[in-house]
Amino acid sequence: MGDRMKKVTILALHLGYGGIERAIANLANFICDEYEVTIVSTYKLYDKPAYEFDPKIKVEYLMDGKIAVKVDAYKQLLREKRLGKLGKLLFRDYVKKGKISDLFKDIKSSFINVREKKQKMISYIMSCDSDIIISTRDIHNTWLGQYGKQDSMKIGWEHNHHNNNDKYINKIVQSVQKLDYFVLVSEELKQFYEEQLKDSACRCIYIANSIDRLPDELSNLEEPNLISVGRLSPEKGQLDIVEIMKKLHPLFPTWTLEIIGDGVLRESLEAKIKKEGLEDVIKLAGFQNQDYIQSKLSHSSLFIMTSYTESFGIVLLEAFAYGVPCIAFNSAQGANDIIKNNTNGYLIPNRDIDLMCKRISDLIKQEAKRKVFGLSARKTAEKYDAHAIAQEWKCLFEKEKQ
Repeated sequence: MGDRMKKVTILALHLGYGGIERAIANLANFICDEYEVTIVSTYKLYDKPAYEFDPKIKVEYLMDGKIAVKVDAYKQLLREKRLGKLGKLLFRDYVKKGKISDLFKDIKSSFINVREKKQKMISYIMSCDSDIIISTRDIHNTWLGQYGKQDSMKIGWEHNHHNNNDKYINKIVQSVQKLDYFVLVSEELKQFYEEQLKDSACRCIYIANSIDRLPDELSNLEEPNLISVGRLSPEKGQLDIVEIMKKLHPLFPTWTLEIIGDGVLRESLEAKIKKEGLEDVIKLAGFQNQDYIQSKLSHSSLFIMTSYTESFGIVLLEAFAYGVPCIAFNSAQGANDIIKNNTNGYLIPNRDIDLMCKRISDLIKQEAKRKVFGLSARKTAEKYDAHAIAQEWKCLFEKEKQ
């Protein structure tokens, strides 16, 4: 191979906003000086990717995806039998605008796109001559294993937790059978899938997700601000945050909470906040860019996570980077890898809201302890710096192909 750079191709569904997409950007940006990196996205959702890529990185799109992604969201609600929410979305997007005929056109386009996206991605994989190909979706794992060139190192990269869902576990396990390596973002997931794949040639590797920056100035942890960041959806458990603030507000009337994120749970959250009379206590900031989030973290004193499930919890690391202690339910499995109980934050067992309130109260009242936790949090974040995590990927890339 001489002195030429190895080629790395990363397969993505889209390059919009999301944890997977951010992880792709972080990895690509920190390896592109040593590898020739191409990102191949099935859908083009925006004029440019949501996260910034180094100019050396080549980005290719296989098809426009705005209509397909919207209709895919409707189909997901239909599969989940959330017909009330589906009806509201359809009414808002089509009926109210007097474009009901467009709904049927979009559905037809969506089915055409499903076939087209499969054909285009398979065609790309078959023609890809990269030394290393990384897949970030289970269906891409399958196609990569079936159609990827024999000489390419084939890697699956899993970001979701299985939540003991047998159907999902089986789908993932089957999808990576013909790959060389399967990268998991937590040690717990690595051990789990290692057992599932013990009779397979595919080897499991633990490489954590990373954060792309460590700010020079940390939060002073002196302002009466609580913060939570994440998609507003049932698995994130934000309705419990309202219960928590309902209990805390009488004790600490000057402390407020800002929830950054948007999603299907927003209407329910707004209604619950209004019902409890907490409109001046809990702010729903909606979706915001990274500059906004970082600005808020730098003025926050505690980060609250109420997720039922979390494969990694990169938002915790972002808070840690600013020296902000975190408190989470240990049902968010990814939090268990990051939060060291009574050191840089607290892990709350059994989704015990009363205990969560007590731990938050303790840290509100004890500023000195809060600051000790904050220093420990920052040290934890430094272990996940993108430069360090990129080295682990580079070590994998230099391994012999299976």
